[in-house]
Amino acid sequence: MVLPAHIIYLATVWVLPVVIAITFHEAAHGFVAHRLGDDTAWKLGRVSFNPLKHVDPFGTIVLPAILLLLRSPFLFGYAKPVPVNFRALRSPRRDMVLVAAAGPAMNLALAVVAALAFHAVGYLPRTSAQFLAANLRNAVLINVVLVVFNLFPLPPLDGGRILVGLLPRPLAAGVARLEPFGLLIVIGVFIILPQLGALLGVDLSFVSRALAAATDAVVGVIVRITGNS
Repeated sequence: MVLPAHIIYLATVWVLPVVIAITFHEAAHGFVAHRLGDDTAWKLGRVSFNPLKHVDPFGTIVLPAILLLLRSPFLFGYAKPVPVNFRALRSPRRDMVLVAAAGPAMNLALAVVAALAFHAVGYLPRTSAQFLAANLRNAVLINVVLVVFNLFPLPPLDGGRILVGLLPRPLAAGVARLEPFGLLIVIGVFIILPQLGALLGVDLSFVSRALAAATDAVVGVIVRITGNS
């Protein structure tokens, strides 16, 4: 079967930014953990820019496709989590925060770099310029989505890990106990709850809309500070 040209084009301008975003995100976690004393990811070859080391078939491909088909107001996905032995870190509570923050920080940096690269588009031939502009535009959006989504304060997301590292120990322990159920909660909040609301005639996609609004706000700031407004 031969795919239509516009489908192939759309795939190329989305797949490359997605692959780069998740690969650099996960590699950043592993690199910072390595620098702070935990070699688990390093020894497993996960501190790598090879996307095959990080792509998760469900989280990277199937879940975003489902949300797209369901017309969710907020698309997200995830890669294979980089293994981190927090007990091996030199200062476990502090370093947990730094390791968790490394992924979103990398995505924020990638979004800024992509926005800055827009200034080079005008120097390219028209066809190349259109292709690059589409990739850069998607790169800004995808990386900011990953920043906002991963900072959602629920383990095993990065925001949850940061929260556990910052809270007093009794409260941190309570939040940490949610980790085995984190993915189910995310699916419930972002997929099941909005669909249930649609059946009941009630808007229950308020979390998705809040994260989408935060994404728009961050993109707007990046566009302004990089001189693209």
